[in-house]
Amino acid sequence: MSVEEIEITNSGIPLCEVTDVYKLFGKATVLNGVSMEIQPGERVALMGPSGSGKSTLLNCISGIERPDAGQIRIGQVDLATASATEMAALRRNEVSTVFQFFHLLPTLTAFENIELSLQLTGIKKADRQERVKELLEAVQLSSHKTAYPETLSGGERQRIAIARALAHRPRLLLADEPTGSLDTKAGNAILDLLEKLTEQFRISMLLVTHSNDATRICQRTIHMRDGKIG
Repeated sequence: MSVEEIEITNSGIPLCEVTDVYKLFGKATVLNGVSMEIQPGERVALMGPSGSGKSTLLNCISGIERPDAGQIRIGQVDLATASATEMAALRRNEVSTVFQFFHLLPTLTAFENIELSLQLTGIKKADRQERVKELLEAVQLSSHKTAYPETLSGGERQRIAIARALAHRPRLLLADEPTGSLDTKAGNAILDLLEKLTEQFRISMLLVTHSNDATRICQRTIHMRDGKIG
């Protein structure tokens, strides 16, 4: 059984729509009227200097932070008014995140790290394990399924983290500096993998990066400065 490709029809309706979003921490305005959108299947790079608000915007889109004003919609869900149950379902089924420092559980094998993300979805064990097997093949680490994170290179850990993020077949992948802790060769391999898998599964991606090189896998680049787009 091959990995099922996700079919999304580009109707012109954004998968993710951010409208006039503000976020304050104390007296500091971190997001200042931010508006942007991501179409189904689109890869968008988000660039800007440290402190420009990139990570805060990513956290608001993922539901980790709530905006103080404005609206964020993912599909039909308005994050500003969504209940805790709706937000949990959104993170479990629609949105996933890849981090700079992997966030793998050190006491679990590569296989177990990926499978863990599926255990709350109600997928039967046999189906879970088949999907993990397919994802390990997709990231070219089938031979490392019993390896623990400490025995893997940085690039290999990020491949496992990507497989874990895609295990529940999200519609939107948020990638927060996914190559930031890797050398150039490993970083380029991760970028190529992200391009390949998001294209294959028709997953939208918002890629936060400081690297101009990383934008090569995206169709569009958005620039942030002082909490504003543009």
